[in-house]
Amino acid sequence: MTTANATRTAFRRLALAGAALTVIATSMVAAPVFAQTAPAAAAASARPVFEFPAGFQTREIAANGTTLHVRIGGSGPAVVLLHGYGETGDMWAPLAADLARDHTVIVPDLRGMGLSATATGGFEKANEAEDILGVMAALNVDRADVVAHDIGNMVAYALSARHPDKVTRLVLMDAPVPGIGPWEEILKNPLLWHFRFGGPDMERLVQGRERIYLDRFWNEFSANPSRFTEASRAHFATLYAAPGRMHAGFGQFAAFDQDAIDNRAWLATHGKLTMPVLAVGGAKSFGATMAVVTQAGAVDVQERVIPDAGHWLMEEQPALTVAAIREFLDGTPPAAPVGRHLGQTAMSLGQTQALPTSGAGAGTSGLAGVQTVLLYGDPSKPGPYAFEIHVPANTRIQSHTHRDDRFATVISGSWFFGYGREATDATVRPLTTGGFYTEPAGAPHFAFTRDEPAVVRITGNGPSDTVYVAGQAAH
Repeated sequence: MTTANATRTAFRRLALAGAALTVIATSMVAAPVFAQTAPAAAAASARPVFEFPAGFQTREIAANGTTLHVRIGGSGPAVVLLHGYGETGDMWAPLAADLARDHTVIVPDLRGMGLSATATGGFEKANEAEDILGVMAALNVDRADVVAHDIGNMVAYALSARHPDKVTRLVLMDAPVPGIGPWEEILKNPLLWHFRFGGPDMERLVQGRERIYLDRFWNEFSANPSRFTEASRAHFATLYAAPGRMHAGFGQFAAFDQDAIDNRAWLATHGKLTMPVLAVGGAKSFGATMAVVTQAGAVDVQERVIPDAGHWLMEEQPALTVAAIREFLDGTPPAAPVGRHLGQTAMSLGQTQALPTSGAGAGTSGLAGVQTVLLYGDPSKPGPYAFEIHVPANTRIQSHTHRDDRFATVISGSWFFGYGREATDATVRPLTTGGFYTEPAGAPHFAFTRDEPAVVRITGNGPSDTVYVAGQAAH
């Protein structure tokens, strides 16, 4: 089965958990699940439901034409927590308790939901992203990590796409994003009938029966419905029964069509997210497919599968979920080790393409038009390194040597390479994508492009240099 067919097959199993589309099939192959190892996370699961730590405050913050109910506490780098349908910001109490030890934690109720001001419109996720941006501005927060679940994912994606300078890291939990990946295939699932369930008549049908309506989501999309406790059900059902709240919930779904249009257009114009993203799925829900979906809209995706959990991760497995999020937010990319030992680095093609470019550096040609992308290490220092050179069309690199042995692979374009002091005295080898050659230490060699540019990836063990053969010069 091809990768594309396997992906389509997986998506045919999708179902909705609240606003989330979840994988029902239990036969799906999952990534290694996250083990419970963090004592702080284990303690979080024992906290009373919805108890935020002492010192948390609530504020009503005017933003983007509405007013959001926001919980704020802790100190340190900011993190914003965005809830989904069937819950409110109260769902984040265990995570907020953990993160507040060393973060400023910001927990809003989304537009029209929870204790935020009632709203009749503006539920397009690009617009709700501006709500969150307004909250951050009101709190003088310039950048933040963002953690989201369910419909919160959709708001978080819109915020991260349109304001990437405001989001440091992103956590998306157990729901895809409209228009990203095979969204239209997902919508064919008959379990998604409630996407079109809304409007005045539907609101009248549900009025006074909010608990019955919400129990459907809490039961069908839990690995074990008993873990979504009666106290939690009563709490959220009461909030959703308040005037205007079910209208806002239905409005979130009704905006999906526009959300998909907006996201496709933005992705086509601006490309994928480049900040680190953690994709978390419940093993009995979205599972490993969460990362597959997320990779359609982000280049740097890590995966976590929470065992024995359905869609309601913070209700079903709070300790494991808190531990997974904490590890990701605390993590930093591994630095290249000092010396000649190789460190751990894994990057997708999208990630390498998103890395910054620079001009000349150690071990490069030094030509002004050639751009360098450093993938690993430092060619000027001892130890392994890897970089790419992006060479414009009709560029010639005259014969030169390097002090270290190097390997090279053509990533794209047409690259003309040869050994010797003069191109006229040597055989030129035309190399296209996948072509490979070596650059032995001290051996003169040259290269050039013709009518199209080329990208070449070079690896070696530093320190490296570039010395042009006597009488030659860089052109």
